[in-house]
Amino acid sequence: MPGSGIRKGKTVEWRTLLSDRRERESAGRIRTADLRSEFEKDYHRIIGSASFRRLQDKTQVFPLDKSDFIRTRLTHSLEVSSLGKSLAQNIGENILKYRKDSGFTPRMKEDISHILECAGLIHDIGNPPFGHFGELAIREWFVRNLPVLSFQGKKLTDMLSEQMKADLCHFEGNAQALRLVTKLHYLVDEHGMNLTYALLNTIIKYPVSSLEINENSGNIREKKMGYYYADQDVFFRITSATGAGKSRHPLTYILEAADDLAYKTADIEDAFVKGFISYPALERELRELEEKESQPAFRAAGKLRGLYERGVQKGVSNPEDYAVKNWIISAQGFLINCATFGFTSNYDSIMDGSFRKDLFYGTYGEKLMDLLGDMAQRRVFSTREIYKMEVYESTILNYLMDRLVHAVLNFDSDDRPESIDSRIMSFISDNYKNAYRIHSEGKSEAETVYLRLLLVTDYVCGMTDSYAKRLYQEMNGIV
Repeated sequence: MPGSGIRKGKTVEWRTLLSDRRERESAGRIRTADLRSEFEKDYHRIIGSASFRRLQDKTQVFPLDKSDFIRTRLTHSLEVSSLGKSLAQNIGENILKYRKDSGFTPRMKEDISHILECAGLIHDIGNPPFGHFGELAIREWFVRNLPVLSFQGKKLTDMLSEQMKADLCHFEGNAQALRLVTKLHYLVDEHGMNLTYALLNTIIKYPVSSLEINENSGNIREKKMGYYYADQDVFFRITSATGAGKSRHPLTYILEAADDLAYKTADIEDAFVKGFISYPALERELRELEEKESQPAFRAAGKLRGLYERGVQKGVSNPEDYAVKNWIISAQGFLINCATFGFTSNYDSIMDGSFRKDLFYGTYGEKLMDLLGDMAQRRVFSTREIYKMEVYESTILNYLMDRLVHAVLNFDSDDRPESIDSRIMSFISDNYKNAYRIHSEGKSEAETVYLRLLLVTDYVCGMTDSYAKRLYQEMNGIV
């Protein structure tokens, strides 16, 4: 398979990594008055898409929240886009200033900024409703149900290949994002949004198949899967064009840092607004962290206390609120510098594909990032309120998966479907069904069954939180 080799130990040049090729090229790339780069054109393809707009009604942390303040997947993605662009500008300037790479040009600095801006917008575009819990619910549904499902008297576990079964049981929003933007966003043809290869490679956080996942290897690229068996051809075309192979694209590290930075700081702010974390609790935990550091580069607790006192002096109505929200901005600035240092200080190993960690690893910001993530887990995600919501979400997703999989198994087969199944199939977007028909043509029986199961996850992942809830209620006659 072309491009399937691991690039480890061999540095790839930026001019290759920043490939502006697409699956479908314009005939001869006719020169027009349009002065935008190919990566700037990607931006406009993304923001005009229905898939991007649907992020406004998908969970970030708090599902089905009515507050205008609490973040959604859309606002989170906009923040990741902004932080990713800032990081790219910082890193690009550092490469130029300290001459880390003779092949890196000022134009490339602009290009990586545009690519990261776009990557931030689509990095979560494949996620199902109800956030990361939605991913978990879909995985667990397949783990429970694949062993008992059959098609025309044959057990699916006997029909499907090991990779097909692993794809379903390790269902992953990152792999779904690649699938959506390359195949499911059916506008002109079967090539989806037809984005540049450099951008597509950047959003592949885990360049391994479902059979190559190794959560205990210590190598971040093997933590989850990055592409489905159904999409491996496009994966190999992308990574062959950029030269990244099965190593991480260097810009993926920047995207991941922007994502981690955005959600770990935002989760604290949203949790504070919702009352899960109080000002005294935040200050106490930051103080404990500060005391463990002999010479803290960022006096997190001291900074928070100083902002509180400034709020009191300014006479603001809620100095705690003033302090927390301004502290988030200050912490983000510090962590941007840490991630910039993480990339530039590990430049050679990132470029040759051997770097195994994230950009905060070994920096002054590592322990702060760890604490913020741990606080959110303890004080938000492990609370009764969130657990109650997740039980409700699980009921919705399990019901939808039950009915949709039952309906889809005999779709497009010789067996006559039940009347209710035909009606349920009518709910699924024609775009998704057209994509299924195109990609199932000439495939084996096992592959077509596998693609039908992906048709279900395609449809479910295209749902907003509100749509999933409403569809569940309508199918159960709940008015």
